[in-house]
Amino acid sequence: MSHSVSIILPVINETFSLKETVDILETENKGDILEHIIVVCGKTTPESRAVIAELQKQYSHIMLHEQKLKFLGGAVREAFDLAKGTHTVMMASDLETDPHLIKDFIALSKKEPEIIITATRWKTKGGFAGYNPLKLAFNWVFQKMFSIMYWTSLSDMTYGFRIFPTKLIQSIRWEELRHPFLFETVLKPLRLGVKVIEIPTRWEARKEGESQNPFHVNFLYFRTGFKIRFMSRGRIRK
Repeated sequence: MSHSVSIILPVINETFSLKETVDILETENKGDILEHIIVVCGKTTPESRAVIAELQKQYSHIMLHEQKLKFLGGAVREAFDLAKGTHTVMMASDLETDPHLIKDFIALSKKEPEIIITATRWKTKGGFAGYNPLKLAFNWVFQKMFSIMYWTSLSDMTYGFRIFPTKLIQSIRWEELRHPFLFETVLKPLRLGVKVIEIPTRWEARKEGESQNPFHVNFLYFRTGFKIRFMSRGRIRK
């Protein structure tokens, strides 16, 4: 199969940011995107659903999926199984993941189709705008700790902004439902020996809606990191 991309966009309360995300992706990557998989749930607002309906009129390759599993991890796990492209992008619909970076993801994935390409906020030309200072310090320490534990040079393993070979993500047994799922999506491939490269990006706080990631959930990342580090490879694959 020739190179093609499935874009996963979970939606709760995004409106203009969702539309801007999709419009940028379509403008800059026309011909490469096979489908957008927009995932909604019972909490998705009527305003967001109205924007999705308008986008479906504008772009014929937008799929709407009502998730059954709970939380962000459940939404993306279901979308992973639905993806039809050779590669799948995991990103946000609130502009906290820069849609302009997708063209670079796609270009690199064409050159090295078997690897994962992920964004990092911690390297030169990356950065943060509007990030809570306490969470920022916590994030830095966390990244350093787990990069040592996993013997990797990756600097931003919790940022859920990546492009994967679809066959890879559909071959892995995913377990997390909450936001630590984003961490799981890089740790399990690392344990399987998959090459992961980073490209820098600047993170800016969302301009609409509310985060669905309460602060206490961040402590669950430790459980995920330790569990996968000592998990057998046989348990990682389906």
